[in-house]
Amino acid sequence: MAGMNNLQGDLKKALSYRWVVWGVMVLAYMVVFFHRLAAGVVREDLVRDFGLSASSFGSLASMYFYAYMIMQIPVGMLADSLGARVTVFGGTLLAAAGSVLFGMASSVPMLFAGRFLVGIGVSTVFVSILKILSQWYRNREFASMSGLTAFIGNFGGVLAQLPLAFLVARFTWRTTFIGIGGVSLLLAVLCYLFIRNTPQDMGFPPVNEALQSKVPGPPPRLSKAFGEVLTCRNIWFASLLCALSSATFLSLSGAWGISYLREVFGFDAREASKAVSWCVFGGMAGTFSVGCLSDRLGRRKLPMIILCLVSVATWAPLVFGGAAMLPRWTLSPLLFVLGFSASSFILGWAITKEVSAPAYTGIAIAVVNTVTFLATALLTTGMGSIMDRYAHLSVEAQYQKAFLLCLICALLALAGGALLPETWCRNVERKEPLQESTK
Repeated sequence: MAGMNNLQGDLKKALSYRWVVWGVMVLAYMVVFFHRLAAGVVREDLVRDFGLSASSFGSLASMYFYAYMIMQIPVGMLADSLGARVTVFGGTLLAAAGSVLFGMASSVPMLFAGRFLVGIGVSTVFVSILKILSQWYRNREFASMSGLTAFIGNFGGVLAQLPLAFLVARFTWRTTFIGIGGVSLLLAVLCYLFIRNTPQDMGFPPVNEALQSKVPGPPPRLSKAFGEVLTCRNIWFASLLCALSSATFLSLSGAWGISYLREVFGFDAREASKAVSWCVFGGMAGTFSVGCLSDRLGRRKLPMIILCLVSVATWAPLVFGGAAMLPRWTLSPLLFVLGFSASSFILGWAITKEVSAPAYTGIAIAVVNTVTFLATALLTTGMGSIMDRYAHLSVEAQYQKAFLLCLICALLALAGGALLPETWCRNVERKEPLQESTK
């Protein structure tokens, strides 16, 4: 009886301390979102100081996503082997160095190198957070906590809009990015001090019910892990959904949204930053509410498909309407809905976890994230190339051509979601027939 009481006491301690682990990691995740969306705010400063063309700026903004993309599978390996604590600590240190280098850049190559280094550094955070959630939280809490993580992490994106515009105007963009490097350094220290990979690392029992009956073994062989993940077709359907839902959202909010509003609708810098913030607010509201709703309903696919349909409907007026059909007052609500509908990727993450073995969670999510950020980098660069290609047209027509690419991506994301199974919020892995889950 005493042993049972001790076990219950240790479990309560684990349930309490997990908020400390998650809290520190979500602070680091805010820095991830800040850098992800910051380039669009300082575009005019960079064009003025370095003479960048539309294509060059698109490539610069994409450096973050290329770096993030190439690091996802290595980060998945690190999260599954070394653990989240060391992985996030080292990555946040690199992000701090990259931010300082970006702020001190005296040439275009230095600018690109700083942005690339930031991307490598912050790429360690997301996969590590989901790995932590799979260890410190129960299955029916996973989508809710993923959504809450994205919700709070998106505050970093909010800071990368109007507040960043204010700081740049007050202190210059160089000083601001050097300051962010200092904040990142502090966060790296906090991560090392407070993060623990599993409850067992602190002598607590497992929290996730799926792991309570399992005896921890050695890390899986990477070749076996890759084989299991890469041959699971549902991982690729989830990649299609997550990649294109995220890519359209990030390309608009992180690179082209502010310049679109300024050049087509005549917004000033502050008005444009405020309007694009509504896109980020929509993403925040969507990721949190959709994750909670999915867990409560015990369903993944239905809310995911509805969000994909809304996304298609939201991109259509930007492509076919333009300034003539979109009064200025409609833009903020439209951007809010666009951000909200992009949150379908939250459910893509959840399904990824539920169709893969717990030992391979880090690598499975890393594969999905690799495709996601490759798509984002290509879309951001591609939009700039399209605008250069149609430079002989009006500015509005250039953006409509670029946004057509986003509409096509939204349609393909819908197709990816339609091909995914319904997992009913439980781990099905590959040994359990998914056909039974869709009944």
